[in-house]
Amino acid sequence: MMATGVPYVAHELPSFIDRDGRRDTVYWNFVYDPLRDGDGPITGVTVVAAEITDQVLTRQQVQQLNNALQASNTELHASNQRLLRTNADLDTFIYTASHDLRNPISNIEGLLTALRQDLAAGAADISELLDLMQESVDRFKRTIRDLTDVARLQKAHAPFATSINLTRVVDEVCQDLAPQFAAAAGTLTVEVSACPTLHFAEKNLRSIVYNLLSNGLKYRHPDRAPHLALRCYATKTAHVLTVQDNGLGLDVAQQGKVFGLFQRQHDHVEGSGVGLYMVKKIMENASGTIEVESELGVGSTFMVYFPQEAAA
Repeated sequence: MMATGVPYVAHELPSFIDRDGRRDTVYWNFVYDPLRDGDGPITGVTVVAAEITDQVLTRQQVQQLNNALQASNTELHASNQRLLRTNADLDTFIYTASHDLRNPISNIEGLLTALRQDLAAGAADISELLDLMQESVDRFKRTIRDLTDVARLQKAHAPFATSINLTRVVDEVCQDLAPQFAAAAGTLTVEVSACPTLHFAEKNLRSIVYNLLSNGLKYRHPDRAPHLALRCYATKTAHVLTVQDNGLGLDVAQQGKVFGLFQRQHDHVEGSGVGLYMVKKIMENASGTIEVESELGVGSTFMVYFPQEAAA
């Protein structure tokens, strides 16, 4: 600089300072300017130094955090890819298993039918055994159907929604469940005047109503006839469909697991443990939720929250 007269600037030069018995690294910005005697030769140098340790350390910390964030994002992406592959493998397994099992089950069912026709009319004990075999085949078929529905629902988005008359859907479901209501001597109270229509996929709305009402009948208390109450009301953010029963009820631990896949909280009742899981997935796909309040031995109330735009 003494020869050229060009100022020199140094950024973030480290140095060491002993303070309080320890050696600290500090950082400086230096500016060296030539000092002239008028227009004459350079006679000296002016030096301006500014300590920028805090700025440098802050920038280094931010860089470390960015590096850690980048590493986390990379790992998250890898985990998502592994999860996608796992889900794809699971879907493939379910569909393959369902397809491969249908034919042998159909063959068994055909053989049972043929065997019934060949049996003597008086072979009551054998006929009873065949009935048990047929029930097992029917359960197997229901399980395959449930697995297929779950796999389809796992990767489905909310289907096309239309304005649905809620009363009509409830009436149609009640007609489907009429034999179960009659067999259990069950009753149903319906009050949906607060939200007569919902903007939702009709098939999914029917599935929700069907599963909740059939569960209320299925898990009825042995000491009393089932009484169900279906209601709908509006809040500021949602329309809420509730189904209340006076059945077996759930304890706190059971309530936490009731929406899990293949979760059956009362083993003496026939079922696959898929229905409430599917209701939960339907609502999640539609940006809604479902909750339960229950008391063991008293009954349960299921609350389905449809987003406000689901109201028509």
